Amino acid sequence: MLRSNGGESPDRCDPAVRMPRWSADQVLLLAPDPASRAAGARLGASGPWSAAGADGSGAVWGLCKGGGRTPYRTVVDTIGPACRCSCPSRKFPCKHALGLLLLWAGDERAVPGGAAAPPWAEEWLGERRERAEKKEKEGEGDREDRGQPGAGRPGRPADPEAARRRAQRRAASIDAGAAELERRLADLLRGGLASAEQSGYGLWEETAARMVDAQAPGLAARVRELGSVPGSGPGWPARLLEECALTHLLDTAWLGVERLPEPLAATVRTRVGLAPAATGAPVRDHWLVLAQYDTSDGRLTTRRVWVHGRSSARTALLLSFGGGGRAPRLALPVGSVIEAELTPYPGGGRLRAELGERVGVPVPIDTPPPGGPVASALDAYGRALCDDPWLDSWPVTLTEVVPVPHGTGWQLADAAGGAALPIASSALSRPGLWRLAALSGGGPVTVFGECGHRGVTPLAAWSPDSPETVPLL
Repeated sequence: MLRSNGGESPDRCDPAVRMPRWSADQVLLLAPDPASRAAGARLGASGPWSAAGADGSGAVWGLCKGGGRTPYRTVVDTIGPACRCSCPSRKFPCKHALGLLLLWAGDERAVPGGAAAPPWAEEWLGERRERAEKKEKEGEGDREDRGQPGAGRPGRPADPEAARRRAQRRAASIDAGAAELERRLADLLRGGLASAEQSGYGLWEETAARMVDAQAPGLAARVRELGSVPGSGPGWPARLLEECALTHLLDTAWLGVERLPEPLAATVRTRVGLAPAATGAPVRDHWLVLAQYDTSDGRLTTRRVWVHGRSSARTALLLSFGGGGRAPRLALPVGSVIEAELTPYPGGGRLRAELGERVGVPVPIDTPPPGGPVASALDAYGRALCDDPWLDSWPVTLTEVVPVPHGTGWQLADAAGGAALPIASSALSRPGLWRLAALSGGGPVTVFGECGHRGVTPLAAWSPDSPETVPLL
C-alpha cells in the first residue's frame, strides 16, 4: 500500500512525490518467460505508444497500438507491482506492460512524469487503493484484538484439537518417509557408490515421489539432488557421499527433533518441508533492495529478493513463488530503498522474512550496505553453518575487493592483500562477471553475493565513485 510517513495516502499527482524510474534490467526481471521478455523489449520504443504518462508516485499508463482498431489500454502500479491491460494475454505481466515499463525506464520524454492519470487508469488505481485501505483497516482491527481467540478474523475460529491431530498425522507420515529414506541410503552405501551410476535416475525419482507421498517435500528435493549427482561430471562420488551424509543428518535430526534446541528444531522442520509461519517480532526499517533473481525446477518458479536494513543492520531474504509458468508476484526494484515492516520466520539464521506494510515510495540507494574483508565473510558463513548444517549459502558484503583471474576461474581478492574467495563456477558463464570486471577496472569495489562451500556468487556491486547499484545477474 502507498502511504506517506504521516499515514495518509499521497496525492498521485503531487509533483513533490517522485517514484525513481527503474532500469531496463529491473523491468525485465518481471518477465514471466523469455518469450515475454523478447516481446516486451520490442514494445519498449515510443512507436506503438500514445497518451503515455506517469504520476511520479508509482503509476504508469499508456495506449499501445495493436492489430485492431482500438489500442490496448495498459496501466501499471509499480508499487506492488501490479498491472492491468485490455489485451487477451493471461501472462503477468503481459508484453504491453513490460514494453510500457521499458519505455518509462528509458525515455522520459515519451512517458512524462507529473501527469494526471486518465479516467480508465484512475478507476483501476482507485480500486487498488480502496482494497489496500480496507485490508489495512482489517489488519488494524486484528492487531487490536490479538490474543483473543478468533477475534478480528472472519469465519469460524480454528479448532486447535483438529489442528493438533492433523499435525500428528503429518509428523507420523514424515517419520515413515525418513525411515524409508534411511534404508535407501544404507542400501546405496552397502552396495557401493558405483551402483548409483548404474541404476540411473529412475530409482531416485521413485524415492522422491514416496517422500512427496510422505508429505516431506524438503526430503524429496534432497533425494532429487542426490539423483542428479552421478551425472554431474568428474569427482561425483565424493559429492554424492557428501550429500548422502547431509541427508542422513537431516533424517536423524527429524527422527529426534523433540530433543533438539528449539532454533535448530525449527530449522529441521523447515528443511523437511514443514512451512512455518512468520512469527518473529516485526522489524520496521529502511530496506536496501540488493538483488533479485528467479530459479525454476520446471514446476515452480522461486523468486529470491535480498534486502538489508539500514538501521537494524539485518539482511533478510524474501521469497515469492509462481506456478504454471507464471512469474512470482513479488518484485522490488533493485537499487532502491523501501520503508517497510518485515516479519522473520523461525529457524537457524532467521534469514527468511515476510514483507508487510510498505510506507511511502522507494528512493535510490545512496550508499552500499556495510561489509568487510573476505575473512569476515568466511567467519559469518562458518557461524551460520553451526545453526543450519544444510545451508547452501549465506549473504555477504565484501568491501575493497578486486575481481581477478585465477587458474581457470576468477576470485575476489582483498585489495590490501591477504585472503581471496573463488567465484562459484556457476557464475563464471554469466555476463554479470564481465560487468563486475568492467566496473572494477582493476580497482577495489564493494560486492554483495551469496557465499557457499563452492565459492561466492556475486549478485550486485558498487564502485567507490558512484552509489548506483549494478546488478550482476
